[in-house]
Amino acid sequence: MAAKLRKGDKVVVLTGKDKGKQGEISSVMPKAGKAIVDGLNVSIRHQRQTPNSQGGRQPKAMPIDLSNLALLDANGKATRVGFREEEGKKVRFAKTTGEAI
Repeated sequence: MAAKLRKGDKVVVLTGKDKGKQGEISSVMPKAGKAIVDGLNVSIRHQRQTPNSQGGRQPKAMPIDLSNLALLDANGKATRVGFREEEGKKVRFAKTTGEAI
């Protein structure tokens, strides 16, 4: 199964505490069905001080389920992703505009 959302895609959150916010995917975990989006779903982690690093409260982006994310099309609106053949290659396209991604 081809990935509908990939690293570097601009997405919008559909549900949860960050609903409506936009960001860029920094990593995808296909087996878990989750993705990490920069600056969204941020949780505070308490880090113990070590000789090499300063301790304290550090923000960390937590994974979001892929079903709660939607790709942004050229118009800046949420869209679903489809696949089609173009010149012998399988490409993703935005269902709202029909443009290749």
